[in-house]
Amino acid sequence: MSIAIIGGTGPQGKGLALRFARAGIDVVIGSRDGEKAEQDAKDMSQLLPSGSASIKGMDNIEATKTVPEIVIFAVPFSAHEVTLLALKPHLEGKILVDIVVPLAPGNPKAVEMPDEGSATEAAQALLGESIPVVGALHNVSAVTLNDLDHAINCDVLVCGNQLAAKKTVMALIDQLGVRTYNAGLADSARCIEAITPILIRLNISKDVPFSHAGIGVLPPQA
Repeated sequence: MSIAIIGGTGPQGKGLALRFARAGIDVVIGSRDGEKAEQDAKDMSQLLPSGSASIKGMDNIEATKTVPEIVIFAVPFSAHEVTLLALKPHLEGKILVDIVVPLAPGNPKAVEMPDEGSATEAAQALLGESIPVVGALHNVSAVTLNDLDHAINCDVLVCGNQLAAKKTVMALIDQLGVRTYNAGLADSARCIEAITPILIRLNISKDVPFSHAGIGVLPPQA
């Protein structure tokens, strides 16, 4: 199995690439600069334990074309629309996993949602219903992802309009050792994406004695 991570040279993309490769899933990281992606992939490979799957680097289009089914989208929101437009012809028959959060420019403690309501919904509207978009992994700290000495400290809420696509993505993310939950249709991303700036606010607060917190869905206490 192999997946692509577009924006794989950014902090969250790198962390996901390392986690998935360590879990035995081949990863192709994509970047506007294919040479940078190749070098970053080589550098990341040096961080993995023996027996891990491969990490390769390509430009965004080649990375998307190379993998059979799942493309994780991890670009800054400022590049969200233009990058999707470039990739759209190469996404037919695949699932796009949109992890982008539309943080307000200059203020990571707030979101500035697009007219569609969320980044996930904006991606689905742009790509059309023939290309399923699944929103996931919005609330996981990049620092946590890159810290391979510790487990991911949160659950993952997954949303989208096509159930089969959601189940495929949930099965993939489960391999990282986290719990995933079906959080509903794509419009649930309005709430899920908006959790991220709240976590950022808490993580930089002097009143909170820790950082890089995540969210969890917990059963009632006995």
